[in-house]
Amino acid sequence: MERKKEFSRTYYELLDKIESKKAVIGVIGLGYVGLPLAVEKAKAGYKVIGFDIQEHKVEKVNKGINYIGDILDGDLKEVVEQGRLTATNDYAFLKDVDAVAICVPTPLDKNKQPDLSYIINSTKEIAKYLHKGMLVVLESTTYPGTTEEVVKPILDETGLICGEDYFLAYSPERVDPGNKQYNTKNTPKVVGGVTKQCTKIAAALYRNVLDSEVFEVSSPKVAEMEKIYENTFRNINIALANEMAIICYRMGIDVWEVIEAAKTKPYGFMAFYPGPGLGGHCIPIDPFYLAWKAREYDYHTRLIETSGEINNYMPEFVVERISRILNRFKKPINGSTILLLGVAYKKDIDDIRESPALKIISMLEKEGAKVKYNDPHVPEFKHNGKLYYSENLTDDLLSSSDLVVITTDHTKYDYEHIVKTAKFVFDTRNATKNLKELREKIEVL
Repeated sequence: MERKKEFSRTYYELLDKIESKKAVIGVIGLGYVGLPLAVEKAKAGYKVIGFDIQEHKVEKVNKGINYIGDILDGDLKEVVEQGRLTATNDYAFLKDVDAVAICVPTPLDKNKQPDLSYIINSTKEIAKYLHKGMLVVLESTTYPGTTEEVVKPILDETGLICGEDYFLAYSPERVDPGNKQYNTKNTPKVVGGVTKQCTKIAAALYRNVLDSEVFEVSSPKVAEMEKIYENTFRNINIALANEMAIICYRMGIDVWEVIEAAKTKPYGFMAFYPGPGLGGHCIPIDPFYLAWKAREYDYHTRLIETSGEINNYMPEFVVERISRILNRFKKPINGSTILLLGVAYKKDIDDIRESPALKIISMLEKEGAKVKYNDPHVPEFKHNGKLYYSENLTDDLLSSSDLVVITTDHTKYDYEHIVKTAKFVFDTRNATKNLKELREKIEVL
C-alpha cells in the first residue's frame, strides 16, 4: 500500500531507514540515561555509536564492561561483541549518524541557576556534522524552551531548515535507577517536536526501540514542562511527608503509622514517605529549573521554593535528632563515633549524586563527630576534597559505634542483626519497621 505523502521526501527517506533498522544512531553522554538508551537501541537492531568525553567510559563500553546498575552485564557485552554498539570521544563520527540523542548532565550552578554548558557544547559538536535527513533529540532534563531557544538556533546556523532538512525534538528521560519494574525499555515515552514532522519521526524511532507507549505532544515546550511537572510533583509531596514527620515528632506521633493508615483510602491519596533529604539528579534539582524560568515571566514559584526549603532542611533535622539521641546517653556529638549505613541517595544503587548522607556527614564532622560509613554499593567516594572508604560491617564496628544511623535502606542489610549488635539505631528510612521485639533500641525519623 502506497503511503500518503503528507510530509517531505527527506522525512520518508529517514523513516525508511528507521523502519528497516538501517539508520545509524548516536547517543551523546554514556551515563545513567545515555548508556541504557544506547544498549536498548542496539538490542533493537540498530548500529549505535556512543559519544562521551570521559575516556574511561569509552574504554569500558568498548570492552563490554558495564558500569550502570540498570543494565544487564550480558546485554552490554552481547551488543558490543556483535558490533552493534561502539563508543568514542571523537565527534567526527557524527557525520555517519542518522539520529542522535543528547543525554548529558544539566546541573545547577552555585547560584541554583541552570548550567546548560553540556547541552550547548554537545549541540555545537552536532552542528559541525549536521546533515540533511538527520534527527536530533534532546533528552536531558531542562527548563521549558531549551530545545527551541538554545539548541535550535545553534543547529540553524548551519543553514539547514528545521522540519525540512533536519528534525529536532525533545523527549525527556524517565530513568529511575534501581527500579525493578520500570526501565528504559518499558517506561512510556513523551515526544514533542519543533514541527509535526519532527514529532512523528522521533516517535517512530522510539516505537521501533521501546516496548511502551509513545505519547506525542504538540511542542518541545510541552514535553519539557511535562518532565519538570513530574519531578516537581514528587518534590512537593515528599516535602509534605517530611513536614509531617517534623510535626509528628514534636507531637509524639509515629508518622510512618499515619501514612500506613492514610494509604487505606482507595482514592484521593498517594503515599509519599519522609527521609533524611532528597538525592539524585532529578527531584532536588528540576524544580529549580522551573523556578528560574518562571522569573522570566514575572512569577515567583512560592510552593515549589518552600518545598525545596523543607527538603533541604531534612539533613539538618537528622543531625538535630542525632544530637538529642546521643544526649540521652549523656554523650555529645563532639567525639562520638557515628556509623552511617548507606551513602547512596536511594536503596540498592551506587549513585551518590546530591545524596543527603553527604550533607549529614559534613554536618556531623563539623560538630566534631568521628563519622564512619558502610555501603555495599559504594566502596569509596570523594566529598569536599576528602576521600572516604566503606568500613567492613563487623560486629565490632556496630557495637563500638555510639550510634548507628540508617541513611539508605539497602536490602542487603540484615537489619535484625544490626539492631541486636548496635548500642542504638536511628532509622531515617523505617527499614526496621518489622522488628517489633527490638523497638527499645530503635528510633525512627
